[in-house]
Amino acid sequence: MTEDQASILNRLAIQAGAEIMKIYAEPFEVRSKDDGSPVTKADAAAEKIILAGLAEHFPGVPVVAEEAVEAGSLPAAGSRYFLVDPLDGTKEFLKKNGEFTVNIALIEDGKPVYGVVAAPALGEIFWGGLFKTEAGPGPRAFKGIIGNGTIADAVPIAVRTPPAAGLSVLASRSHMSEETAALINRLKVAEQLSVGSSLKLCWVAEGRADLYPRLAPTMQWDIAAGDAVVRAAGGAVVYAANGEDFTYRVPENAGKDDLRNPHFLAVSSKSLLPDLAPAA
Repeated sequence: MTEDQASILNRLAIQAGAEIMKIYAEPFEVRSKDDGSPVTKADAAAEKIILAGLAEHFPGVPVVAEEAVEAGSLPAAGSRYFLVDPLDGTKEFLKKNGEFTVNIALIEDGKPVYGVVAAPALGEIFWGGLFKTEAGPGPRAFKGIIGNGTIADAVPIAVRTPPAAGLSVLASRSHMSEETAALINRLKVAEQLSVGSSLKLCWVAEGRADLYPRLAPTMQWDIAAGDAVVRAAGGAVVYAANGEDFTYRVPENAGKDDLRNPHFLAVSSKSLLPDLAPAA
C-alpha cells in the first residue's frame, strides 16, 4: 500500500461517513434484512460512494460489500479483493450513541494488508497496514481527527503491553454471548469496557484495551479493516479455537453464509493466548 493509495481509501471512508451523518441528523426509516438485522438508507448511500471510488481508483480489484451481497451480488474475489462495510454498528446508529463506523479493507492472500475505520459521529479515524517504503514493506497504524472532510492531528498508534494488574477487556455493547461472558469470568480482568462496531478492534490497536473476544457471529466485512489496524499496531487477530492467525477467503461460487466468521480473539499480545485457550 502506498501513501497515495491509503489517502484515497481514507478519503472514501470520510466521504461515506459525511453522507451517513446527513441521514443521521434527520428522521429515517428502518427495515429488517432476511436475518433480522436492521438496515437504513444510510447503509446504501455510504456503500454507493465507496463502490464508485473503488471502481475509479482501483479498477479490476473485486469488491465484496455488505449491501451488494445482501442484494445477491458477490463477485469472484480471488486472492486480492476489498471488503466493505459501509455502516458497521447499525444498532448503535439507531441508538444515536455515535459508535458506528465505515470500514474498508484490502485483502491479499488471505491477509488484511490495509484497513481504514472511520467513526464519523465521533470525528475519529483509524488506519493501518503494510506500507511500501524504500526499506521494504512495513506495518504502520495511525489515528486521526476528522474535520472538514480531512484528517488532522494524525498520530502513530500501537498496542500496549498487557498490565500485570489485570486486563482491560472489550465486550460488544449489543452482542454479548454466554461464551464470551464465561471466558471473561475466568481471566484476571481489571476493567471491562463496552463500545460498538469495529471500534473495539481499534481500541485494542491504540492501547486502550488488551483483549476483544468475539465468541458470537460476525461477517468478514465487519472485522477486516479493524483487523488490519490491529496487526499494523503490533497486535493479532486469531481463531479462538486454535490461536492461529485469522484469514479471509471468498470461496468459488460463495454465498453470504460462506463469509461468516468463526469465533476470534483480538489481542494486544500473543502472550495472552495460553490463558485464552478453550476450557477443557
